[in-house]
Amino acid sequence: MFNKILKITSLVALAIIMSACNGNEAKPANITQGNSTYLQKIIDKGELVLGTSGTMTPMTRSINSGKDAVGFDVDLAKAMAVTMDVELVVKVIEFEKLIPALQNGEVDIVISNMTITPKRNTQVAFVGPYLTSGKCLITKEASLAAAKKEELNSASHKIVVLKGTTTEAFLKFAMPNVEGVSVVSQDVAVAMVKDGKVAAMMSEYPMCKSIITSNPDDDFIAAFSNLTYEPIGIALAPQNIHLQNWTQNFMLRANNAGLLKLLAKKWFK
Repeated sequence: MFNKILKITSLVALAIIMSACNGNEAKPANITQGNSTYLQKIIDKGELVLGTSGTMTPMTRSINSGKDAVGFDVDLAKAMAVTMDVELVVKVIEFEKLIPALQNGEVDIVISNMTITPKRNTQVAFVGPYLTSGKCLITKEASLAAAKKEELNSASHKIVVLKGTTTEAFLKFAMPNVEGVSVVSQDVAVAMVKDGKVAAMMSEYPMCKSIITSNPDDDFIAAFSNLTYEPIGIALAPQNIHLQNWTQNFMLRANNAGLLKLLAKKWFK
């Protein structure tokens, strides 16, 4: 089934390419005046370098000992690379180091379930959102899942979050009495809930849904909240205007061609 969806995804990417062509414009035009844009350099190099954390299943999960990653975000980047007619190179980097990696040119784009926030937007440009999300809680305690925010904000509760995320910032701001535990891996966070080391894990919709589906025998309960609005976007260096423009147009075509729905069908079970 996955292979079929992947094949369909490739066909959709091809459709995006074909729909982008008018007349003889079969390939991006070569730039002959001044310095080449960053986008042109990517095409000339034949590689699009993606930065992703690999810690947020089903959006991004590292494989091969951290040398590669799979997930919704990675497939989206693959479609971008196919449309550019270049190879995708995946670099798995700790979440809080992704923006510095983009700023120093280590990666070309960051797609890693990254919420578009005003603070991050002062450092990088964003295209999107390609997805909107919100906070959720994973716990084994029914009373905790049914609790209101005021009831959750208790010193008796220990909640684990992923380090460097908006969820970590939200917990500190909205629930200052809670004992927060920050970890770098979703697997570590889930194990802490499973083993009773924390009362709950706070994350976002896609991750919570994946955790529940992947752990059917652990009696996890998911509590979804409308407390936050999480617009998820593609991060790019602010000076790369041509690449930003290309990505905006790609996402418009990808959305209209049904690519995002296909990826959601594959990854959000």
